Amino acid sequence: MKISDRIREQQPFVSLEYFPPKERDEWPAFFQVVSRLAQLNPLFASVTYGAGGSTQEATLEIVSRMQQEYGLETMAHLTCVGAQPERLHRFLDALTAAGVNNVLALRGDPPKDVPPADVTESPLLFASDLVSFVRKSHPGLGIGVAAYPEVHPEAVSPEADLGYLKLKMDLGGEFAITQLFFDNAHYFDFVARARARGITRPIIPGILPVVSLKVIQRIISLCGASLPQAFMAALEEADRSGGTAAVQQVGIAHARRQAEELLAGGAPGVHLYTLNRAEAVLEIADGLLPSRPA
Repeated sequence: MKISDRIREQQPFVSLEYFPPKERDEWPAFFQVVSRLAQLNPLFASVTYGAGGSTQEATLEIVSRMQQEYGLETMAHLTCVGAQPERLHRFLDALTAAGVNNVLALRGDPPKDVPPADVTESPLLFASDLVSFVRKSHPGLGIGVAAYPEVHPEAVSPEADLGYLKLKMDLGGEFAITQLFFDNAHYFDFVARARARGITRPIIPGILPVVSLKVIQRIISLCGASLPQAFMAALEEADRSGGTAAVQQVGIAHARRQAEELLAGGAPGVHLYTLNRAEAVLEIADGLLPSRPA
């Protein structure tokens, strides 16, 4: 089923994002996490896709197993930088054969070992190119796209960034998931500006629980998100007084407050970046949604 159809049928909701383990011997522990978090009845579960498709085969197998063995509606991330249409076509064929009905169309980053000339030879340079490609080659697939409440790091302006989001939607994107953020004002302002620009489709806020200072500092340096000063001060104090465990407590509590405020403010759902950590996600999501009849 298309995720866009599920969004119309069920709000509010929680959705989850996983990344493929680097080593095959880590898969049993990974699927234990998937099994535990399945109790949250997520609207969908997405699986990331390495730079230049470096985890393509793992992503394919994982989303297929999650769909078939755990009964989850799954979505495979798909990137186009450095990718050739033939390979993408084969991947999409394999997804549909496995019963996976959704992709998140992203530009992505080139793999470190690919020469720049090889990247620019690909006819698919931007996420909008990939959206158009998927819509034409596999019209039955649901397509999600990325959105950036604090503006894409490479965008020339917030308005230009919104223009690219609208282009992706006009070409076939059915909903957007935002980059992580830690101040809900960024999301609500972004949605208001998007609506004023004529973007009417769902925009799902992406929430990341902070589990360590080192990890979050690296992540925000890559994606351009900002940490509110008061939140950063609380994390640093927790690190000094109680180490990683205390940082996790502060980070999880902040993510929980974000999720509650976003849903209360009208967000259709929340997309939790799980970091493949079951306990943190369960703590954030426990009792977050109203109970539904069995």
